[in-house]
Amino acid sequence: MKEKVQKLGRALSAMVMPNISIFIAWGLITALFIPDGWLPNPTLNEMVVPMQRYLLPLLIAYSGGKMIYDHRGGIIGACFALGIIAGTETPMFIGAMIAGPLGGWLMKKTDQLLDGHIPNGFEMLVNNFSAGILGALLAIAGCLFINPLCLAVTNALSLGVQTLVNHGLLPLTSVLVEPAKILFLNNAINHGIFTPLGMEQVQETGKSIFFMIEANPGPGLGLLIAYWISTKGETKDSSLSAMIIEFFGGIHEIYFPFVLMNPITLIGVIAGGMTGVFVNSIFGSGLVSAASPGSILAILGMCAKDSYIGVICSVIAAAAVSAIVNTVLLKAFAKEGNLEEAKQKITASKAQSKGIPAAAAASVKIVFACDAGMGSSAMGAANLTKKLKNAGIDINVPHYALNEVPLDTQIIVTQNSLKERAADRCPNAKIYPISNFMASAEYDQIVDDVRCGNFETGNSAPAKKTAIDLSKVVFACDAGMGSSAMGAASLSRKLKSAGHDVNVPHYALNEVPLDTQIIVTQTSLKERAADRCPNAKIYPISNFMASAEYDQIVSELIGA
Repeated sequence: MKEKVQKLGRALSAMVMPNISIFIAWGLITALFIPDGWLPNPTLNEMVVPMQRYLLPLLIAYSGGKMIYDHRGGIIGACFALGIIAGTETPMFIGAMIAGPLGGWLMKKTDQLLDGHIPNGFEMLVNNFSAGILGALLAIAGCLFINPLCLAVTNALSLGVQTLVNHGLLPLTSVLVEPAKILFLNNAINHGIFTPLGMEQVQETGKSIFFMIEANPGPGLGLLIAYWISTKGETKDSSLSAMIIEFFGGIHEIYFPFVLMNPITLIGVIAGGMTGVFVNSIFGSGLVSAASPGSILAILGMCAKDSYIGVICSVIAAAAVSAIVNTVLLKAFAKEGNLEEAKQKITASKAQSKGIPAAAAASVKIVFACDAGMGSSAMGAANLTKKLKNAGIDINVPHYALNEVPLDTQIIVTQNSLKERAADRCPNAKIYPISNFMASAEYDQIVDDVRCGNFETGNSAPAKKTAIDLSKVVFACDAGMGSSAMGAASLSRKLKSAGHDVNVPHYALNEVPLDTQIIVTQTSLKERAADRCPNAKIYPISNFMASAEYDQIVSELIGA
């Protein structure tokens, strides 16, 4: 059940997170130029409504479609969403989150249905018209049928929220929000639920309290203060540095392990969250757009002109209540020694290890991954890179969303709750699940294993010749449309005739996936293909209709 909820949350946040910078741009324009803004300007204010009504939902829909079926799915998702948007003046963020993935999926199924039935040379014509016809039909369906359903859902949610507000029950949302954050559903909650509700409220009042419910750094800051007051040793030291990262950097994930160390502290975090919402309700304060990450700097940047006192008081009050309640709970129920015991185990492991040259370790492909590939993984990657370099291993650890980790990765460092997904993504990689992003001992173990070569997942037998993965064969041309579509169709037919059910994709050369093993392209583009994928084998061809050239390629691929 937890994995299903997280999967839905990932899908929602994956549509919003890539576009969060544009939400910030819209928020800044709104805060500055609306009639009640800092610098009222009627001309520049004209941008606010079109960005809210069209640009932001279309970007969400495009990201959702691309998530399912790359660029082709993205444009159909956006076209579908436009039909939903056109039927109302209400911002259709919920409609965009439905239209994007659904449009991408329908485009994917349409292409699968047409595959193998397109005459040679008509690929570009059929591809363009199939997408065009589907886009038109979905836009019409969106305007006439999906739009009323989305309006009904939006109205029901608005009515529910208004009921909570009218009865003074909005602080109770923290009872659900704070535990969900600990399960790493913070991005899903903030961007999948509160952002659509908040955008609608901004249209009506110019600000929204919903942008502060999850983003308020006060409850987490209070928890870390309580740990700093009530504990000692590495836990105390970690809590101090975590305060700075959580409050100013906005990486809320940094305090989640502290809750998991003593789950009783969740009570204090909930109390802090409820206090923050209550204070904002009293002051009528809110933000003009989503604050991401949930840093005090981002929050103040998105704060409505008349809300600074209320927002600042809500953060202080939330931190104070969380700190007081959690200090009492930790004094009464705390389990001591969690981080110290882990450090002792790591030290014992290191004492038994053997060293290997750092130059060999520097060739290891290691990545840090989290759900969104942004806040927590960026911080973890920076910490691990620093540790590796201090050990003389010159590796810059990149950070990714888990579903974007390169498939040839050798080591994945990720949260405990994501280790199964990491193993599914890269079955041959060694997974290092960590519980505390600030725990030096956990990083020390990883560095030690990299130095000693303990990350190998296979046996020591000589490597066999790697077979070509036919799913990694692509056809590429300059634009990725006409000639490459025809060439890809021809090569797919040849492979199927040889008994291999493979659909060779076609790309513009600058969009070819970096893990591609085989690139078929025009002779004039072979150097660019080699620059794009240095480890791929390039098959330059001179005639897209020349059967002999395709026969030779198929023969070599099958015999590889």
